[in-house]
Amino acid sequence: MKKLVFATALAIGSLTIGTAASPIIFHDGIMEEIFLQDYTEVAASDLPEPIVNALATDYEGAMLNKAYVDDENNYKLEITSQDGASTILYADADGNWLEM
Repeated sequence: MKKLVFATALAIGSLTIGTAASPIIFHDGIMEEIFLQDYTEVAASDLPEPIVNALATDYEGAMLNKAYVDDENNYKLEITSQDGASTILYADADGNWLEM
């Protein structure tokens, strides 16, 4: 009887995971959802002051190549550091760095 209940729960659970709205990735045994967000390119002059200050403080000498904003006022920044390495950073409008 336990096997029947377990098999039923497993079958229903697999249907739920297979029809999820966003892709699901299993990493180190932890389920993570990946949210795809649409970003719109913005001019560097349109960046909020806290982001400009955080970039100058935390990534001194880095050159901003492109900046994007999403619907939630989160910013995606493409920068080149002093050593020539390209990096993508994410920040909120208050200049706090976000991990994506």
